[in-house]
Amino acid sequence: MAVQKMTAQDIIRRLDMVPLGAEGGMVKETWRSKKKDHGISDGSAIYYLLTEDSFSHLHRLTGEEVYHFYMGDPVELCELKQDGSMQITVLGTDLMEGQIPQHLVEGGVWQGSRLKEGGKWALLGTTMCPAYSEEEYEHGNKEELLEKYPEAAAYIEKLTGEVRDF
Repeated sequence: MAVQKMTAQDIIRRLDMVPLGAEGGMVKETWRSKKKDHGISDGSAIYYLLTEDSFSHLHRLTGEEVYHFYMGDPVELCELKQDGSMQITVLGTDLMEGQIPQHLVEGGVWQGSRLKEGGKWALLGTTMCPAYSEEEYEHGNKEELLEKYPEAAAYIEKLTGEVRDF
């Protein structure tokens, strides 16, 4: 099946993906390190799918997260830094247009993502060190984020609120 003819539902079925709860999008864990430090796995990896009807709600993690772009339409990744600044990175394969296929989000940085306007779906992956755990996840509060990052209001509005299941 050619990439152009694949649908988000095709990917969800083939990769056995499930909704990612409050964050949004679809997920499938593909690896979790057997090596542990104080009971926490050293690392983990997932497939992550966004569609035109979904987004990754602004959240922060204590550990580092590396994004990998696999296929589909470009994704805007918004980071709200601890110094009060905002950074937008476009994940994709069109290097000549400034898109990049891999990006690191430092621990403690607010992050959220969505397809660029007009996109249908994107398949990404992330790798985390240490491994993802729910205890390390903090869900963003819209009002608090708007107060701390007023220049990012347009992105905060788009990357907070209720997420849709597939």
